[in-house]
Amino acid sequence: MDFEKQFVELDSAIKEMRQLATEWGDSARQELKRLKKKRQKVFYETYAKLTPWQRTLLARHPDRPYTLDYINIIFSDFIELHGDRKFGDDSAIVGGLAQLGSHKVVVIGHQKGRGTKENISRNFGMASPEGFRKALRIMKLAEKFRKPIITFIDTPGAYPGLGAEERGQAEAIARNIYEMMFLRVPIISIVTGEGGSGGALALGVADRLLMLENSVYSVISPEGCAAILWKDHTKANEAATALHMTAQDLLKLKVADEILKEPIGGAHRNPTMMAHIVRRAILRCLAQMSRLSEDKLLEDRYRRYRQYGVFRELVE
Repeated sequence: MDFEKQFVELDSAIKEMRQLATEWGDSARQELKRLKKKRQKVFYETYAKLTPWQRTLLARHPDRPYTLDYINIIFSDFIELHGDRKFGDDSAIVGGLAQLGSHKVVVIGHQKGRGTKENISRNFGMASPEGFRKALRIMKLAEKFRKPIITFIDTPGAYPGLGAEERGQAEAIARNIYEMMFLRVPIISIVTGEGGSGGALALGVADRLLMLENSVYSVISPEGCAAILWKDHTKANEAATALHMTAQDLLKLKVADEILKEPIGGAHRNPTMMAHIVRRAILRCLAQMSRLSEDKLLEDRYRRYRQYGVFRELVE
């Protein structure tokens, strides 16, 4: 990423100076120490004041941990379930039964691929109707056996292809949103990367919405917004700011309930640490909601969404 190029240059200088340290002695070692100190200072300062567009780029980082990475670290005894029982299995959505400490849970999430081949197989994390219907089938199973639902959100959006539309893409998303409002079990959603449009909403109706520090959640991508408003996709930087799509913005707007701090430089720099932070947050939410009756759970969920947004009355 552009704003990280300065680290590459400093790393190159540090590597070169380290090689010269044996020949030049103390003077080289002092210079090496200075360069390391400078890199650390620049590193912390850069990530302390990221713009919304820079956070969007971090949310899309190809090395960022995905749903299966979190599942493998956070949960045990994961049993993946496949298929929507109507059309097929969509590998852009993964889900199944798992164990989290003393809790038996159901976990569902978007799954992107590593590398071109797997990304094509996973359709870049963009689900088709069968993916959303698979997710709903698993959520209904969770309700039947009274198991909490954990969802991981990381998608550019729902797949907009002709076949997906013909098979009822919009209806599948709307059905998930409707059904999730009435599921009589706790639902915790974590935005780990991109939370794009309806594809994210189909897994995002929750009692608690957590967002990683450098994740984003929006009705449209910055590029799409810029293309519509300014007929110029290169204005994505401006659009990212205007959309108020960062975790920090959404916490202020009371859409997100909590921001999960990432390792300095992003979750991809220490996926294991990030997973443990997510694990602790999930357990904390489960402990809070375990004290609620089913009726109270649904009432709070209803109130949560009724309170979204603000309005102003204009008096003429």
